[in-house]
Amino acid sequence: MCFLCHNQNLETHNFVFVDGRRRRRQDQCEQIQTDSSIETKNRKFSNMDFSFCLTSPIIYNLVHFLVVFSLLCPVFSSSKIDNNPVVNNTFKPNEELHKLNIISNRLQQINKPSIKTIQSPDGDIIECVISHIQPAFDHPLLKGKRPLNPPERPKSHNKMDEMSENFQLWRSSGESCPEGTIPIRRTSEQDMLRANSINTFGKKLRKRVRRDTNSNGHEHAVGYVTGNQYYGAKASINVWAPRVANQYEFSLSQMWVISGSFGDDLNTIEAGWQVSPELYGDSYPRFFTYWTSDAYQATGCYNLLCSGFVQTNNKIAIGAAISPTSAYTGGQFDISLLIWKDPKHGNWWLEFGSGILVGYWPSFLFTHLRDHASMVQFGGEIVNSNQGSHTSTQMGSGHFAREGFGKASYFRNLQVVDWDNNLIPLSNLRVLADHPNCYDIQGGINNVWGNYFYYGGPGRNVKCP
Repeated sequence: MCFLCHNQNLETHNFVFVDGRRRRRQDQCEQIQTDSSIETKNRKFSNMDFSFCLTSPIIYNLVHFLVVFSLLCPVFSSSKIDNNPVVNNTFKPNEELHKLNIISNRLQQINKPSIKTIQSPDGDIIECVISHIQPAFDHPLLKGKRPLNPPERPKSHNKMDEMSENFQLWRSSGESCPEGTIPIRRTSEQDMLRANSINTFGKKLRKRVRRDTNSNGHEHAVGYVTGNQYYGAKASINVWAPRVANQYEFSLSQMWVISGSFGDDLNTIEAGWQVSPELYGDSYPRFFTYWTSDAYQATGCYNLLCSGFVQTNNKIAIGAAISPTSAYTGGQFDISLLIWKDPKHGNWWLEFGSGILVGYWPSFLFTHLRDHASMVQFGGEIVNSNQGSHTSTQMGSGHFAREGFGKASYFRNLQVVDWDNNLIPLSNLRVLADHPNCYDIQGGINNVWGNYFYYGGPGRNVKCP
C-alpha cells in the first residue's frame, strides 16, 4: 500500500538578543549620528526599489525598521537559546530586505485585482476576481484563454436538487461574488511568513513515497482501490474540527486520485477538508484542493496558490472555512465531492454536492493522469512532528472508528468512474491504518451508505504513548 506521506521539515528559528552592552553601544551610535552621515548612508540604498514596501503596512514597517536599524549599527549576539550558544549571529538587513521583496512579488502574483471585497467573520478577506485573470491563467498554455464550459457528467450520477453553496463562513452574510468572477481567499504577509520557507509556501514538502508503514511523520487511516483503470471517484466526507497540536502539524480528510510509478513521476489530484495552522493561521476546517505531477517536487500547490486549478464557480472559495461542522453525539455534516475526467477534453473536473461545479485541472498539467488513474484513496492523514511521545493531533473527530455514527468520522457512498464514464460502486475496497493504536479504520457496506468506513483517533493515548 502506498501512503502519500509528506515530509514536514521543521526549521529551527534563531532569535538574536541584544544585551545591555549592545544597547548602550546603540545609544552611543544614535547620539553621534549626524544628519550628513545619515544622508550619506541613505544614498547607499538609493538604488534599491522600495516600491513594494507600500503594498503592505506590515512589510512597510519591517523595511523601515531594518533600514534604520542597519544604519545605526550592526548587531551581534553571544546569547543562549535553550542553553545552546548562538555565536556570531549577524543581523543581515540586506538578506531580510531580499526576503521581503520576494514576499511582495509573490503576493502580487497570487492576489489578483478584484472588483469586490468581502470580509468573512473568521478574519478572511475574500476577493472577487474576474475569472479569466485568476492565477491559473498565468500559465503559458492558458494565457489569453477563458474557463471551459461544463463537461458531460458521469452516467448514473444522481443530480438531485443542488446542495446549498452556503457551507462556508464567508457566505454567512449573504454576500457572494458577481457572475463572471470567482471568490479567492486573499493571501497575506502573515500567511507567507508562517511557511516553512518562502519558496515552499503553498506546497506540500517533498517526501519519499513509500509502500511500507514507515511514513516519516505522516500517519494515515485510508480506504483504497487499485488494480484497474480509474477515471474519477466520488465520496461523502464527514466534516469535523480536529485539534492540531502545533503550527507545524495538520489534520486532513480527502480523496486522492493517483497515477505513476510512485517515484519522481507520481501524479496526484486531491480534494477534501483540512485543519492547517501553518497554511491558514487558525484551526478552522477548510475546503482545499491540491495537485502535483512530479511527486511534490517542483509542480503543484494548494488551492489557487499557483497556475493550475481553473475555478469556474462564483460562490465557493477554495481554502475558505467550512461551516457548520459535526458535533460529538450531535448533528452530523458531510460534503460530497466528485472528481472525474472529461471524456471529450481530458480535463479533471471537481464537483461539490450534487451538480455544483467548482472547476477543473487541465490535462496538460499531468503526465500519467493525462490518461487515467491507477489508484484511488479515501481517508485521513495527520503530521506527527514529535520526536519522543506521539502527537496529540486528532484525526477526523478525534475518536476511534469503533465508536460509530455520531462519534467517529466517516466516508460514505464511495464510488469510482470507469472507462465509459459510469459511476460504479467499489468492488475491492481495502482499509489500512499505519498506526492503529493512534488512529484506526473499520470498513463496511450496506444498502444506504454503499461502501463506507469509519476512521480516526485521538493520537497520543495509553496505547499510543
